[in-house]
Amino acid sequence: MAANDVMRRILDKIREYDTILLFRHIRMDGDCVGATLGMQALLRASFPEKRVLVIDSQHSDYLDFAGQTDPEVPDEVYATALGIVLDCSDRGRISNPKFTLCRELIKIDHHIVSDPFGDPAWVEEERSAACEMVAAFYEAFSDELILTREAATWIYMGMVTDSGRFRFSGVNGDTFRLAALMLDAGVDTETLYAHLYLHDFSSLRFKAYVYEHMRQTENGVAWLRVDAAMRERFSLSFEDAAEAISYMEGIRGCLCWLVFIDYPDGSIRVRLRSRFMTVNEVASHYHGGGHATASGSTVYSWEEAERLIAEADAATGEFKRTHEGWM
Repeated sequence: MAANDVMRRILDKIREYDTILLFRHIRMDGDCVGATLGMQALLRASFPEKRVLVIDSQHSDYLDFAGQTDPEVPDEVYATALGIVLDCSDRGRISNPKFTLCRELIKIDHHIVSDPFGDPAWVEEERSAACEMVAAFYEAFSDELILTREAATWIYMGMVTDSGRFRFSGVNGDTFRLAALMLDAGVDTETLYAHLYLHDFSSLRFKAYVYEHMRQTENGVAWLRVDAAMRERFSLSFEDAAEAISYMEGIRGCLCWLVFIDYPDGSIRVRLRSRFMTVNEVASHYHGGGHATASGSTVYSWEEAERLIAEADAATGEFKRTHEGWM
C-alpha cells in the first residue's frame, strides 16, 4: 500500500477515537521522544476535543528538558483507546507494556522490520528518523492538521538527533524540505541546540579519556568498555556513557566502532556504529538489531562481548577485502 494511503488510514483511525495513547521504545532517545511529543502536540492542536496521552515512566538526564509525560490512567482508558507506537520495531521494546490493552494499535516506524505488528503499519526503513515520518504526515494533511511551534520543535529535535545532524545515511532532499517546514513554524534552534549539545565539564574529561583508552582490532574496529568504576569517576549517566560512541566515529580507516556499557543487572549494553558496511546483522546475533549502520545489542558476559568484537572484526575485514573506496 502506498505511503499516502497508509497515512490516510491512520488519520481516519485517529478521527474515530476520543482517546489516543502514544507509545515509544525503552532507553529513549531524541527521535522517540520527539515523535511522541510532536505527534501529541500536533493532534492536540488539530483535535482539541480528543484526549491524547504519552504515558512513560522512563527518565533520561539528556532529555530532561522535554518535561514529564502524562500520569497513568486506569486500564479501562486503554481498553477504549487507539494506540500508536512510534519509532519502535519490536513489541518487546515498547516502554509502556500496557499497549496490549488498547482496542487497536498502529505502528509508525523507520527501523528494519523485526516484529510485524499494527494495523495499519506504516514503515519506511529508508527514512532518517521517525520524526521525519511525523513531519511527512503533517505535510500530507496540512489542510486538515495544525502545526504549532511546540509540535515543530519536538519533530525537528528528533530529525536532528537521529540523523546525526543530517549526516547519516537516509538523509535526502525530502529530509531537508520537511526540516524546513518545521523551521518555518518557528523552532528556536539556538535554545534547542543548547539543550542537546552543551556538555558538563566532567563529560569533556571523559571524552579525553575515551581517546586515550579506546582500542582497535586488527581490521580497525574501535571499541571501548565503560564499566561502573569509569562511570563513577566521571559522574556519567548511562546516556553520557553511551555518548562515547559519537566520539569514536571520525577515525580514518575505521568502518565499525563499538561501546560496551556495564549495567547494574549484570548485562552489558552495546552500541554499534559503522560507515559504508552494515552492522545490524552482527547486532542481531547478540540480542539486538536496528538500522543497517546504527544498532544496539546486549551481552551477558565479557566473553560474549569478545565474541561480538571478533565477529565485528571479521565482518569489517571481509568488507575491506571485497570493496573499494571505503577510505
